[in-house]
Amino acid sequence: MVKRVKRACGHVKGIIEMIEAGRPCLEIAQQLHAVEKAVCQAKRTLIQDHLDHCLEAVVGPLEQEQRRSIDDFKEITKYL
Repeated sequence: MVKRVKRACGHVKGIIEMIEAGRPCLEIAQQLHAVEKAVCQAKRTLIQDHLDHCLEAVVGPLEQEQRRSIDDFKEITKYL
């Protein structure tokens, strides 16, 4: 998680330098898109980690049939 956020931070610093250097808008937009994707992936990782650890701790062990709703919920969060 930290590695992903640091990578995004590095991208942002690079984008600032690109803007200051007057680089073409297309190149800047491509880098902004990369930062956006990196931040979204970090968010997804955080949410999945929370569900995998915190939710599991609260719910505790369940039988397979009872887990279906929780597993479905965890799966659908991948589309956030």
